[in-house]
Amino acid sequence: MSVALLWVVSPNSEVSNGTGFLDSVREGNRVPGRDRNSMWKERIKKGGRQRWNFGSLNAGLRYSDLGGSRTGNGSSFAVQSSLVASPAGEMAVSSEKKVYDVVLKQAALVKRQLRSTDDLEVKPDIVLPGNLGLLSEAYDRCGEVCAEYAKTFYLGTLLMTPDRRRAIWAIYVWCRRTDELVDGPNASHITPQALDRWEARLEDIFSGRPFDMLDAALSDTVSRFPVDIQPFRDMVEGMRMDLWKSRYMNFDELYLYCYYVAGTVGLMSVPIMGIAPESKATTESVYNAALALGIANQLTNILRDVGEDARRGRIYLPQDELAQAGLSGEDIFAGRVTDKWRIFMKKQIQRARKFFDQAEKGVAELSSASRWPVLASLLLYRKILDEIEANDYNNFTRRAYVSKPKKLLTLPIAYARSLVPPKLTSSSLAKT
Repeated sequence: MSVALLWVVSPNSEVSNGTGFLDSVREGNRVPGRDRNSMWKERIKKGGRQRWNFGSLNAGLRYSDLGGSRTGNGSSFAVQSSLVASPAGEMAVSSEKKVYDVVLKQAALVKRQLRSTDDLEVKPDIVLPGNLGLLSEAYDRCGEVCAEYAKTFYLGTLLMTPDRRRAIWAIYVWCRRTDELVDGPNASHITPQALDRWEARLEDIFSGRPFDMLDAALSDTVSRFPVDIQPFRDMVEGMRMDLWKSRYMNFDELYLYCYYVAGTVGLMSVPIMGIAPESKATTESVYNAALALGIANQLTNILRDVGEDARRGRIYLPQDELAQAGLSGEDIFAGRVTDKWRIFMKKQIQRARKFFDQAEKGVAELSSASRWPVLASLLLYRKILDEIEANDYNNFTRRAYVSKPKKLLTLPIAYARSLVPPKLTSSSLAKT
C-alpha cells in the first residue's frame, strides 16, 4: 500500500560499483578507523558531480546492504515504535490516543523553539560533511524529483521561502525512498532486518551522520527545523506492518496503520510549513489537522485501490464493518459491486470526508506561503472520492482519478481560498 506521497529518487553515484547507492555505505565495505563523515568527504573528493537516475529507488539495489541491523559494537539493533501496542494490555488504549501523544510531543518541540529564538524560520546553521555546493545540489535534486512526480505540489512550494521549500523537498524524498522499500519493484526481497537497517540509518541522519547526498539534505533540514524523529520512525513501522499484516479487524487498527504510513507526513511537514503568526489556534490543533489530512489521504488511497490491493491478497478495510454490511473477503476478491457494497462504500467515503473537513480547518492556520500547496493537495485528493461515486463504487476494476481539466480548474480555486488569513479570534479548530 503506497503512502500518500508519490515522489521518488534513486541516486547512482559515480563512485559506486554499479549495484546501487547503498553499496558505498555497507558495513562490510567500511575501513576500520574511518567514520562515515570521512568516507563521505572522500566520495566528494573522488566523485565530483554525481549522476542521478530519477527512476525506481530500488533499481539495482542490493538488499543485503540493508540486512542485519547492527550497532557500532556489533550488537543487535532494533528500534520499536512507541505506538506499537504490547500484549500486556496496552491495546486497551485507542490508536487515536497513542497517536495524539506523538502530536503533543511534536507541538511541544515547536513551542520550545518559538520561546528560544526570535528567528522563527530556521535554527542556526550546522556543519555537515562535504561542502555547501554539494549540499545545495542535493536539495536541487530533491526539488527535481518533486517537480517530476508531483507537479502541482512542486509549483506550490515555489511560493515558500527557500529554506522551507528545500526542507519540504528533502522530507518528501525520504518518505518516497522509504515507501519504495516495501512497495517498489524489488519489494519481495525486503526483510524486517532490512527495515531495521533503514531505521538505523535514519538515526544516523538525525545525528548528523548522513550516508549520501540525499540523506545530507534531510540531515540539514532536521537540524534547522524543530522536526522530531518519532514520525519518521513510525513511518518505518508502517512499512514493517506491510510485511506481515494484510487484514485489519476494525477501524482502530486501520487508523494506526494510516497514521504510520501517511499521518506521519503531516507531523513531519508542519514544522516546515510554519503556523501563521496571526493564528490564534493552538499548536496542537494545527498538528491534529495535519494528522487528519494524512489519515484522509490514506483512507482515500485505500478506497481507490481496493481491487489492486485484493489482487495482491490484501484487504485494507475494517473486517468488522464488512461483516456488519453482510460482506466478506470473498466478496472483495470476487470484485462484485452489489447494493451491499455500495452502502458499505458510502459509509467509508463519508468517514474519509470527515477527516478532510477536519484537515481543511487547519489549512488557514498555516503560514501564508504554505497554504496553497496544502489546500490544492487536499481538494484534489478529496475529488478522488467523487470519482469513486461517479464510477458507481466500482473500485475493483475501475481506478478513480481526477482528470487534468478538473485539476486545472481546482488550482485557482485553491489559490484564492489560500489567501484567506486565519481568524483573529480563537477558531473552532482549537476546540477540536
